[in-house]
Amino acid sequence: MNDIEENELDYCDPVFVDAEHPLFVLYTSGSTGKPKGIQHSSAGYLLWAKMTMRWTFDTHDNDIFWCTADVGWITGHTYIAYGPLSIGLTQVIFEGVPTYPNSARFWKMIENHRVSVFYTAPTAIRSLIKSSDIDNNVHPENFDLSSLRIIGSVGEPISPNTWKWYYENVGKGNCPVADTWWQTETGGHMITPLPCLSYLKPGSCSLPLPGISAAIVDESGEEVPNFTGGFLVIKKPWPGMIRNIWGNTERFITSYFPEELRGYYLAGDGAQRDSDGYFWIMGRIDDVLNVSGHRLGTMEIESALVSNIKVSEAAVIGRSDDTTGEAVVAFIVMKGDKPSKDEAINIAKELRNWISCEIGPIAKPKDIIFCDSLPKTRSGKIMRRLLRSIANGEDINQDISTVENISIFDKLSGPF
Repeated sequence: MNDIEENELDYCDPVFVDAEHPLFVLYTSGSTGKPKGIQHSSAGYLLWAKMTMRWTFDTHDNDIFWCTADVGWITGHTYIAYGPLSIGLTQVIFEGVPTYPNSARFWKMIENHRVSVFYTAPTAIRSLIKSSDIDNNVHPENFDLSSLRIIGSVGEPISPNTWKWYYENVGKGNCPVADTWWQTETGGHMITPLPCLSYLKPGSCSLPLPGISAAIVDESGEEVPNFTGGFLVIKKPWPGMIRNIWGNTERFITSYFPEELRGYYLAGDGAQRDSDGYFWIMGRIDDVLNVSGHRLGTMEIESALVSNIKVSEAAVIGRSDDTTGEAVVAFIVMKGDKPSKDEAINIAKELRNWISCEIGPIAKPKDIIFCDSLPKTRSGKIMRRLLRSIANGEDINQDISTVENISIFDKLSGPF
């Protein structure tokens, strides 16, 4: 350490680059195939990070800002590494989990450091609601959170009940909730309330930011009426938009700017708009799961499972989860006979560890269900909608006349 300090430079010459020079590549899951390397530009991305910091959080020179995200996630990039530094904002940077050493960790941090702008994920909020219900000592009402003036939510849609708890118990009914909709690909906020300017509706991300031309369209690119679900698109460019998929320009164009949608940017989320023009996000329209605000491709997890020597086939879907938003559920066909109950418990543990090593802990299946075979159409396509109904404990009301091996529904084992 002494050697480093002795050789430390007082000044580092800046390196001048073109505005479109790649600033970073951040990998995010797609619905099929390998993760996509999202490429952002130097000038446009930095400008959008700076603008959205100012707009969304109404930042002042004396603010103490705290974004709880992992810096390796796009939220950590934009609202820890780039945005706050670009405007010279004082911030808290935290490594750890909100429940260690106990579930009052966030509230103690806010109290001790006098945080004024707090930005976290619905998953964390739901977890802390549960903890507060169990142990009143860790409830935010026991801490001085009077320094807060703005609280934000990021990563997934926040339910109205979670929004209200956050607003009433953390914001004390005085702090606007910035329910932000954006993506790795957008570089920064796109649809979000503006503090003191927007009428807040629990569960709605409100209205697009200035310059953002958001719309909800049908399969032909035509805008749909209010209260009608459709594809969320952005009709015009913005500074922080994705510039390419690293090494795959063709996939970039076909994935994000499909001709059938008139070349609009396709977000991959379903949404609807109310009579006030407020946007309500309905979830993903593809096979990308949103687990604790992290996007996970089902194909990615399936490929990792099948790479295990014991697994013959795998199908991965998402089911609703009160804490993580969505939970990973894996339907597994083993090589050889279906395992007994005792064997299944051990194999499920082994497969979770396998996924943790292959992809990461966030991708570990919460439920693993063993079956003799997967429900398929006569053309061999796995019928995921049926698996989704099973995973969510719903009755199968869909047409199953095209299922080739209908008897498998009586032979499922699990979840483990």
